[in-house]
Amino acid sequence: MLPTPSTSHVNTDRIYEPAEDSYLLLDTLSSAVETKFLSQHFKADSTICKAAGPPLVLEVGTGSGVLLAFVTAHARLLLGRSDVLAVGSDINYFACCASRETVRQANKEAGKQAANGNTAGSCGELLTILHGDLASPFRSGAVDLLIFNPPYVPTSQVPAPPRVIEGKEKDGSFEHDSHLLSLSYEGGKDGMEVTKKLLEQLPDVLNKDRGVAYILLCQQNGPEEVTASIRKWGKSWTVEVVARSGTKAGWEKLQVIRICRKSGSD
Repeated sequence: MLPTPSTSHVNTDRIYEPAEDSYLLLDTLSSAVETKFLSQHFKADSTICKAAGPPLVLEVGTGSGVLLAFVTAHARLLLGRSDVLAVGSDINYFACCASRETVRQANKEAGKQAANGNTAGSCGELLTILHGDLASPFRSGAVDLLIFNPPYVPTSQVPAPPRVIEGKEKDGSFEHDSHLLSLSYEGGKDGMEVTKKLLEQLPDVLNKDRGVAYILLCQQNGPEEVTASIRKWGKSWTVEVVARSGTKAGWEKLQVIRICRKSGSD
């Protein structure tokens, strides 16, 4: 089992703390089936990958940064190569700052492992974590692997964008911090308003030859309807459920879908 990056430095009053959904994604990405898929998909000596260069990994809504740090620190074991470039985005400025530190610490620890001859230390490189909305800061076709643990809890509406800009109000009120935290889990109608917005961006932001996305859903999101709608994008796309959170009853049951763009699709 690969070590989970430390998030002890994260202020969980205003930033989402890693929970069952986070760990389901970690387990999915490090499973034997998905590491085999990703290693073959991003095989360095393939014609497509030689032309495209190092894979760019984007985590949308980084929160604590635990997912992006995990993928970056264990790049060789998860993707079969260490020349991986990592970026992130979050609408919560404080989450951006925390995520940078999470990745920094994870890569530092991975460096120690590498120095000891442990292949688990073969890590990628963090480029940046941007304060922005979903995948909107990134150019068309730029992203090879996208990971999204969305705000999926059904609520009456999606919270308004935060008023904090680039670190101002660092000692915010309880109400302000609660608002920032709500951005990470309140998903609006059916818990799908934010996820639908990201899905609309996927065909543009994913690489035209090797784009892949992992997105988490809960039962009340209507995952069957979501996958059916993605299949309507056309034959150039595949979507399948690659992980589930067990057999617990109720709406909190989680699953992860993998959306993949077939090589050479428009």
